[in-house]
Amino acid sequence: MCGRFTSATQLSLLAERFRADPAGAEGHRPSWNVSPASDILVVVAGDDGARQLRELRWGLVPRWAKDTKGRPLINMRAETVREKTTWQRALASKRCIIPIDGFYEWQDQGKGNRKQPFYVTSRDGEPLALAGLWATWRDEDGGQELWTCTILTTSANKLMRSVHHRMPVILPPDAWDAWLDPDNKDVEQLAALLEPAPEELLALWPVDQAVSNPRNNRPELPQPLEGHQPVTA
Repeated sequence: MCGRFTSATQLSLLAERFRADPAGAEGHRPSWNVSPASDILVVVAGDDGARQLRELRWGLVPRWAKDTKGRPLINMRAETVREKTTWQRALASKRCIIPIDGFYEWQDQGKGNRKQPFYVTSRDGEPLALAGLWATWRDEDGGQELWTCTILTTSANKLMRSVHHRMPVILPPDAWDAWLDPDNKDVEQLAALLEPAPEELLALWPVDQAVSNPRNNRPELPQPLEGHQPVTA
């Protein structure tokens, strides 16, 4: 799964990298410990194909939900998107990219031991482009519309399996156009993009337990524990 990540790259740099208008995300603040229910940066494309950077609530609330009190979907398995008609429709028309600097995952240390957090990021320091879906929800009284999103996950690659059996879907740059194209409704083609990232893309290392508390949010959180070097494939 992916339940915590970092997002500290300047908005102007993200706008340039993803060719997206940043006007919808002005005021967004960096975070080194983004947690569910936060407003996070996403890249979406309008009907005309123009890309925008926006802030959406992390934790998808489908439009048919009676209220927002239920447990929102922060992650959705790529296998579920393929198998369920409801989510196939979302895959066909409500896709987004969630740009992050890196994400945290917790490694099981065995019974009775505290899980060890790891930080996973790109080797070249460029932001990662996570595949996501979005939805809009409005209450029965016609109140303010709520925009939410979820991160798609897939089976872990060899590097990630040393920490956890799942990982977020990381889209390579050559897949961004197809993923964000509003005219692309080919769910089979789109589902084929939901694969584990190649091992050579990523590096990971253990980090301090402080990240386990979502109230902790400072630049040092993703730094390796003393004495540890990045692990690569």
